Amino acid sequence: MDLETGFHHVKKESWRTVLTLAYQSLGVVYGDLSTSPLYVYKSTFDEDIHHSETNEEIYGVLSFVFWTLTLVPLLKYVFIVLKADDNGEGGTFALYSLLCRHARVNSLPNCQLADEELSEYKKDGGVNGLSPKSNLGSRLKSSLEKHRVLQRFLLVLALIGTCMVIGDGILTPALSVFSAVSGLELSMSKEHHKYVEVPVTCVILICLFALQHYGTHRVGYLFAPVILIWLLCISSIGLYNIIYWNPHVYRALSPYYMYKFLKKTQQGGWLSLGGILLCITGSEAMFADLGHFSQLSIKIAFTSLVYPSLILAYMGQAAYLSRHHNIESDYQIGFYVSVPEKLRWPVLVIAILAAVVGSQAIITGTFSIIKQCSSLGCFPKVKIVHTSSKIHGQIYIPEINWLLMVLCLAVTVGFRDTRRMGNASGLAVITVMLVTTCLMSLVIVLCWQKSVFLAICFVFFFGTIEALYFTASLVKFLEGAWVPIALSFIFLIVMCVWHYGTLKKYEFDVQNKVSVNWLLTLGPDLGIVRLRGIGLLHTELVSGIPAIFSHFVTNFPAFHQVLVFLCIKSVPVPHVRPEERFLVGHIGPRECRLYRCIVRYGYRDVHKDDIEFEKDLVCSIAEFVRSENSSPNYVKVDRETDNDDKMKVVGACSTHLDGIQMSEDDSDNIEEAGPSELKEIQSPTIKPRKRVRFIVPESPKIESESMEELRELTEAREAGVAYILGHTCLRAKQGSSLIKKLVIDFGYEFLRKNSRTSTLALTVPHVSTLEVGMVYHV
Repeated sequence: MDLETGFHHVKKESWRTVLTLAYQSLGVVYGDLSTSPLYVYKSTFDEDIHHSETNEEIYGVLSFVFWTLTLVPLLKYVFIVLKADDNGEGGTFALYSLLCRHARVNSLPNCQLADEELSEYKKDGGVNGLSPKSNLGSRLKSSLEKHRVLQRFLLVLALIGTCMVIGDGILTPALSVFSAVSGLELSMSKEHHKYVEVPVTCVILICLFALQHYGTHRVGYLFAPVILIWLLCISSIGLYNIIYWNPHVYRALSPYYMYKFLKKTQQGGWLSLGGILLCITGSEAMFADLGHFSQLSIKIAFTSLVYPSLILAYMGQAAYLSRHHNIESDYQIGFYVSVPEKLRWPVLVIAILAAVVGSQAIITGTFSIIKQCSSLGCFPKVKIVHTSSKIHGQIYIPEINWLLMVLCLAVTVGFRDTRRMGNASGLAVITVMLVTTCLMSLVIVLCWQKSVFLAICFVFFFGTIEALYFTASLVKFLEGAWVPIALSFIFLIVMCVWHYGTLKKYEFDVQNKVSVNWLLTLGPDLGIVRLRGIGLLHTELVSGIPAIFSHFVTNFPAFHQVLVFLCIKSVPVPHVRPEERFLVGHIGPRECRLYRCIVRYGYRDVHKDDIEFEKDLVCSIAEFVRSENSSPNYVKVDRETDNDDKMKVVGACSTHLDGIQMSEDDSDNIEEAGPSELKEIQSPTIKPRKRVRFIVPESPKIESESMEELRELTEAREAGVAYILGHTCLRAKQGSSLIKKLVIDFGYEFLRKNSRTSTLALTVPHVSTLEVGMVYHV
């Protein structure tokens, strides 16, 4: 599979394919949700309430668990939220992307009219600024487009959800693995157990994070069987406990027991909701991992296996505890006490494996969401390693991996009990769900074009449930809930500072860009020495000439015979098709050999390496030159200004098989050119280091001027490609406020110096790199 094309599932799959995807989703989507029975009851009965002879507490908790699982994962996510996919992708950024497109807002003001012609931009129906049907919806849309404050609030809301997902990526592995290992408490004395539990958990976590760089594609086939065995295990044990200990436990599913529970326990019962909340940890993964599967497969897996298995597991634990009020140990209520003694060691092994699988899924999800943030200019540039050439989304970020490991170990060693870990994890989970509820209400109005009343009902119903759990978790601020708030606050500050600096840098580029006329006044030959080769000047501008280039030319009056102003930008769609990847156009007269190339990527697209990218780039310019006269249908690229740049959509090299093709080899052996209707354009250079050939169709005929342009492009490609990168330092202007000086001079600059270079996510060769330093006063 070509990684650049992304990973798309055809929606109308055969039933065999759907069932296969449903089976595979068990290991990726439901690992975290499936391991929640390990710690729900233990966290709930830890301090706030106590198990009594009347069983009202255990029945009330079971009723809460049942209805929470039914209303949130089943009703909210499976039947409603999954439908709000962004061309098959899900998650917080998918909702934000939908809203950006329909309300014409973006994190950076580099949106172009040509972007709205992308296939996935228009695929979802509510396209091209169609107004919502209701007057309130139309006013909401216009207000969102006009007021920057509302746009920033929408971005911050999405970033809060993102930060909590990252916090969940730290807390969930610690909680899951620690809860699984806690089963050792029933097999050894308490004195020995407390010295074994934490070290064993830390060793497992270190191994888990240390193996991340290998990727999961080698052992990923084991994930689904492990979770399947785990679900069958807990459901079978649950069914056994129901039949053997209390067949009438099903009566506790009635909502009446929730009322009796709250009436008896009062404030303690309300505080215990923070533990009950843990039964839905991992529900967000159903939506976030939608891009790897399909709606139908995720729905089938949850409704037919995961949901009934979890219900049976919780009912079985409740049935056992209803007949065992005085457990013969001073340990608190846990999962393993309800497991038959002969099965505890096998179940312990399976539980640890399931916890590792669930942790792996949330770690991979954290990598994915940080990549999305980085592509949209909301997170410092990090090194992204694709661990699999066949499975889309299998990525590894070294810096984030080790940071997660250190924080995860710190949580484990610092807390050393599931109660405080549960308090921390619960707050992170419910905050993400609240953000999803808020964004979904806007999607209902702006994207689905439904009535505002329907959106209000959605927010009121699910928001009330989630707010109840949120307040119960927030009250336990000093008992562990401060951890996700502190972590999310730090990550949010980093994201906001980086985004603010990136935005100010872009605004400086726009305000100080150089016109094409300035370049042409340098003379017919530009008054400058032209060097052999291709120069790729990276810029974030989609129009005009960046100030960094004028600074470069002023101090070093020479550049390459072919100069390409290259802009790599992310658009608010998950994937951009290869045939729509490039926008190419001339800058000034053709004889100047100046080009602008805008390369568009979706927030889930995979960037090619430098060799493949160079080939695609040069080939797209050659195809633009060839088809310039035969297809004069250019696109308007700028919404607000009518600039001189006329650009054409050109696909990647593999997409125009009937057009121009490029061949490269290091020897003098000339391969067959192909069909008789093709001919070669070769460089007149004698003994090139690398032989480059453009193979073009003879029909339609190419003008002599275009032929000469292609020959010069061939010669430049053989001479090599140089990357001209801007190395800019931001400084706050004189007279700026103290907060702005702190953010720009210290915050942004610190992040810039300690992150990867702000170029495209390719491996730019150092020997071909030229950096141009410049100070921006913003």
